Amino acid sequence: MTDKKEAGFLQGLASYGDRDFSIYMRRAFARSQGWQMSELARPVVGIANTFSQFNPCHRHFPELIQAVKRGITAAGGLALEFSTISLHESTLSPNSMKFRNLMALDTEEMIRAQPMDAVVLMGGCDKTVPAQLMGALSAGKPAIQLIGGPQMTSRFKDDRVGACTDCRKFWTKYRAGEIDKAEIEAVEGRLVTTAGTCAVMGTASTMAAIAEALGMTLPGTAAIPAVHADRLRAAEATGVEAVRLIKSGLTPGQIITQKSVENAIRVLLALGGSTNGVIHLAAIAGRAGCTLDLKRLNELSDTTPLLAAVKPVGNEWYMEDFFAAGGIGAVLRELKPLLHLDVMTITSETLAERLAAEEEFYVDRRVIKPLAEPIEPQGGLVALFGSLAPDGAIIKRSAATPSLFEKEGRAVVFTSLDDMAARIDDPALDVTADDFMILQNAGPRSAYAMPEAGFLPIPKKLLQQGVKDMVRMSDARMSGTAFGTIVLHIAPEAAIGGPIALVRNGDRIRLSVKNRTLDLLVDEAELAKRRAALPKQADTSGLKGYDKLFRTTVMQAPDGCDFDFCR
Repeated sequence: MTDKKEAGFLQGLASYGDRDFSIYMRRAFARSQGWQMSELARPVVGIANTFSQFNPCHRHFPELIQAVKRGITAAGGLALEFSTISLHESTLSPNSMKFRNLMALDTEEMIRAQPMDAVVLMGGCDKTVPAQLMGALSAGKPAIQLIGGPQMTSRFKDDRVGACTDCRKFWTKYRAGEIDKAEIEAVEGRLVTTAGTCAVMGTASTMAAIAEALGMTLPGTAAIPAVHADRLRAAEATGVEAVRLIKSGLTPGQIITQKSVENAIRVLLALGGSTNGVIHLAAIAGRAGCTLDLKRLNELSDTTPLLAAVKPVGNEWYMEDFFAAGGIGAVLRELKPLLHLDVMTITSETLAERLAAEEEFYVDRRVIKPLAEPIEPQGGLVALFGSLAPDGAIIKRSAATPSLFEKEGRAVVFTSLDDMAARIDDPALDVTADDFMILQNAGPRSAYAMPEAGFLPIPKKLLQQGVKDMVRMSDARMSGTAFGTIVLHIAPEAAIGGPIALVRNGDRIRLSVKNRTLDLLVDEAELAKRRAALPKQADTSGLKGYDKLFRTTVMQAPDGCDFDFCR
């Protein structure tokens, strides 16, 4: 009975001190599921399933899984589905970012511990795709990403709507008194009407684009809508490719390299993608032994034009339009002179070979502009450095107001999310449209665990005056669906004593997107006094379990907020 095979269903046997007994036990339990011995002899492809009724973006995954299984079986493999943690932004407290690393650990260990030769990673909602790529990189087995796909849009009266840029547009109107309670409730029922992730170039679609740009998905599959028949065909083809991967032995570490990370940055910049993409790509790069240096990001941003007019960039197009316009393939072909074309992709082709096969594909130039005629000559994201952000901060200039890019303003400080919630709409709040609103203590090591709170609401009294945008800054994150002149991920964060913790009401701050600077205009002697008076860092001795693990080992935003022991 002894089988020394280290692949297939008999790899990684549980240890009972008797190898033959281990084989006997594993087969006995497998046969209880009705498997034939001939099926158990096939190469095994695991399917990491993130379906959850707490995750509405993934509600179509059961159907996708059946398509993946068809592909695996047709290619001669054995498909074995397994569940992992599933993360959805609006149903997790305090926020989904806190649990991305936990999902990465879960994914890594289940890939490593279970007897599979390759794995299909099924993800979609914001943090699921980076978590799966992080885990698969660390596990080191052949892996392929299958994206769940974006929602289709709906209608509210005369408006075409989709989550979640339109969520914010209508909520701002409601807060300003432009629409009433009945209307906002009617909008609520129309914003999300199909399965899938947000219908705009938010974090989910940004991460799908990054996954394809890295070479980890089948070509052309990142932007297929969740409910489109092509999504099912992509799922089946992904299952076939997973079996082929076993034979090639190609692993994520051979695909995700410094060159492919730079390609992904170029795509992120050309899309004006989510600021969260910078954090997640930094974490993925760290797992691959690569780096995402923010100064290098600026160099790439200076030479990467903005090409895609998908909300929140522009006011008209959604992800279904981007897919019909040519998707990520069209963007990659436009960026071809700027890309590393020798990188390997999941199909064992180089990027050059992939793009050469797509030269005659259709492109809708209303949505995806040519390299020579971009929306903007530079990329959608910029890193800022200065006395307020020594280690860097991020601004999404493609979704901001250019007239606010070169500005000095007075600080209006909120010391926490609770403080902001209590005072933001107080008529007595001392704030004008020319001020800089500052939120402190919302970074990764804060009790809030870096929520998407960087989209500070404009005070109601200013909204009623017609103010549409103003400068807002924090050590928090912002949804990729949001818009505005917002500086995020300020590092080091306030919770560990970064300069943002020293800002006080009335301080002057200077922002220059042109010079890539963010400075607190307070003399060093005064800052030294404030620094000395800061409370000691939060005591974590009373914390337990994952909460303590997160608060004591999570790194700062420029390092991707991964755990320090996972890189």
